Amino acid sequence: MRGVRYGEVLPIYLRDDGLHAEVYGTQMLNDCPQHLWEKLDAAAIATEMGAVFVKLNGPRKWVLDGLGAKVAPVEPVLREFGGIMFRRIATIHLGDKPGAGPYSENKINRGAVFFFDAGRPVYELVNPEGKAYVMQALCMGVDSSMSEESLPSLGERLKMPAGWSYRTRVLQEELVVDTTTSLATVLQDEFENSYTLPY
Repeated sequence: MRGVRYGEVLPIYLRDDGLHAEVYGTQMLNDCPQHLWEKLDAAAIATEMGAVFVKLNGPRKWVLDGLGAKVAPVEPVLREFGGIMFRRIATIHLGDKPGAGPYSENKINRGAVFFFDAGRPVYELVNPEGKAYVMQALCMGVDSSMSEESLPSLGERLKMPAGWSYRTRVLQEELVVDTTTSLATVLQDEFENSYTLPY
């Protein structure tokens, strides 16, 4: 899966307990064609979905090596936006702090297993307490030149909060991130690259 391209559309809804996002992704359906992606109209999709607003998340590329069996945290509804087919794959409870910004944790109900192979590089953000978040996907939506080849030096470009650091390392053994029975803890850097907490 490493290097496989995808995109996501996130309609945001206001409910009694705050804001909720539904995640529609092209994963396992198509590679999110650029000529169609760049024509997507977030405002029009929000109107169509009855959402407060819509976040276009991507295009992105996986920086992991495999996806395991997935449980469906939500009914996997298929929707077409702008000629691209998407599947509803996850939900996020944003509470009263939408878009809390880079380096802020979000809890995502995605029911997925991610595999990072031994001998392969991983790219990690480490918080002041030493907790390491491993990059699951890079984003080309903020910087179209973002690629895995650019990731070893990404730390030089990040404006991390005090005490945070960025590192690259080669795995000595397989890393498995299993969130089939728990919420995933995910955050992004300012380029919208996404990182997940392995445990």
